[in-house]
Amino acid sequence: MLITSEQRPLRWGVLGTGKIAATFVQDLVSLPDAQVVAVGSRSRQAADEFGDRFNIERRHPSRDALMNDSHVDAVYVATPHPAHAAGALAAIRSGKHVLVEKPFTLNAADAAEIAAEARQEGVFCMEAMWTRFLPHMVRIRELLHQGAIGKIITVMADHGQRFEPDPEHRLFSPHLGGGALLDLGIYPISLASMVLGRPVAIASVSHRTTTCVDSQTSAVLRYKDGAQAVLSTTLDSDTACRAWIAGTEGRIELDPVWYTLSSFTLHRDGEAPQRFEADRTGIAPGGKGMCFEAAEVTRCLREGLLESPVMPLDETVEIMLTVDEILKQIGLSYPT
Repeated sequence: MLITSEQRPLRWGVLGTGKIAATFVQDLVSLPDAQVVAVGSRSRQAADEFGDRFNIERRHPSRDALMNDSHVDAVYVATPHPAHAAGALAAIRSGKHVLVEKPFTLNAADAAEIAAEARQEGVFCMEAMWTRFLPHMVRIRELLHQGAIGKIITVMADHGQRFEPDPEHRLFSPHLGGGALLDLGIYPISLASMVLGRPVAIASVSHRTTTCVDSQTSAVLRYKDGAQAVLSTTLDSDTACRAWIAGTEGRIELDPVWYTLSSFTLHRDGEAPQRFEADRTGIAPGGKGMCFEAAEVTRCLREGLLESPVMPLDETVEIMLTVDEILKQIGLSYPT
């Protein structure tokens, strides 16, 4: 079910009606070759309310009903973390292309199963790490590929937000995959993966909430060539949310908030700093930039690709292996 350039827009179905689902739908307004045609939820009321809010005609009271909708080409899985794997597999088994919100799954085993089934069924599948596709990240990858700062020595990245402790909130619920690492820390981990690949050693420390998920976690990742990534995340503080990449010939300093649409400065030894300002071209007013990940899905399908070279499935599985190891070291597991 590849979509060619001569065909209609890619027709999206959204599984989930929360905040991230709403942001995705709002951002897709800026894409002329993408259309949200359906929404699925656990209840008719939630699907109808979301459909009314965003003028989506087709509303489904269950996951399976959405997957069986022949008007849907691709599904965006925007449910709470523990339901990502089931939602993704249901989409794949229904022959739908699928974009799965980060974290892709709760563990690497589930991620590997999804990757294998997507390849077997011949459908597109990608982790919705929207940061990876923002204009400043595209430019940073170009600079790194060009060797602009020499051999990479260190990546440092921080993501912290202050949330009032609430046992009912999903971020504090073990049953909903709560904690800082999966929800916020996945961004620094993904950045380190983008720059340095898979680590060969990890050392982690953490602190728990009263509900026994992590409120703060830090990790140092070591790589085969000696490079290191120093990553931190917390639910207890609005941290600086800065990141930088240091090499033997310079560094790239990302402005806060680095994982959103942002700017950065390139410092090269012996040269004046170069600024790269945030580019909002193609983003709807008030949009966050999630349109770029959706555009990547369409681009890949138009070109006959079932995986994105920017966010390939093997890398997503490797990222989840890193998450698995950190969770193991800090002694945190989730109900199954």
